[in-house]
Amino acid sequence: MTGAPTTALKIIATGIALPGEKIVSATLDRQLGKPEGYVERRSNILWRYHATAEASQAALAAEALHNALASASLAPSSIDLLICASAIAVQALPCSAIHILQAANMPAGVAGFDINSSCVSFISALEVAAGLLNSGAYRRIAIVSADIASRGIDWAHEESSLIFGDGAACAIVERGDGTSGIVASLIEMYPDGSELCEIRAGGTRRNPRAGMTDRDFLFHMQGKRLFRFAASLIEDYFARLLQKSGIALDEIATVVPHQASHLSLEHMRKRLKVPEAVLVDIYRYYGNQVAASIPTALHEAVISGRFQPGKPVMLIGTAAGLTLAGMVLIP
Repeated sequence: MTGAPTTALKIIATGIALPGEKIVSATLDRQLGKPEGYVERRSNILWRYHATAEASQAALAAEALHNALASASLAPSSIDLLICASAIAVQALPCSAIHILQAANMPAGVAGFDINSSCVSFISALEVAAGLLNSGAYRRIAIVSADIASRGIDWAHEESSLIFGDGAACAIVERGDGTSGIVASLIEMYPDGSELCEIRAGGTRRNPRAGMTDRDFLFHMQGKRLFRFAASLIEDYFARLLQKSGIALDEIATVVPHQASHLSLEHMRKRLKVPEAVLVDIYRYYGNQVAASIPTALHEAVISGRFQPGKPVMLIGTAAGLTLAGMVLIP
């Protein structure tokens, strides 16, 4: 193994939170008037979690933050920056970070801001956090991703409606002593895919004055075109990420992917040749949790002993945009 950390970063704690409603696929069979077993065959999901209509995204994020703090016996006052890395904001203004700080009852004066690169927001936030920690601007940063995807499901669109789950996850990071950190990161955007996966309302483009419909607030995905576009790019991208890291695939101990769909995970196994034993696959029990997906899978790697010091870990995902993002870490 030739790769070594170029940017110091240590993940010292992780945590997750889930809404209370566990939705098994058989429930969706009945809801959608489908034969028994239909939704599981189509989605390859046993269950996912959906928030109630009254549930708070900020409160879900706050629960994940406190879960991470408790896991390492850290005081809330030790956090000097909170980064919200979610795909969908709590509201247009102010930023979601302030809502999370309020819901978590964090001390007044803590810094915070949002980073949004859709489903790969957590990777972008890790990259930014590493730069800030190494500049000396902050000492301990909490990165929280929380998405309530079920609020945007278009139940008339079968392809996308069956795969989404809600949840939140948090990682707390410090600079560390330099033995752990980022070996390589690579984020690329391909604007030709900008309309393949979108929610059109919520900003200045679609609103009461510019014109909008209720469906503009729902998630729209051109699944087949999106998969083909991503598949045409991911193999060369994957090779570039490995080359940049200087670490061969057979030296990567754990791959933590975005849990986009069973097809995307199967593509990683077959086309990218990621071994089954290396891949963190929690999709059948959570579905696609949007930006919370990667940090939730990372938490699973941590608690299952697959995030070990000195053993390279890769985070990787595709997102709306089209965006490709990946990072190789030494824990």
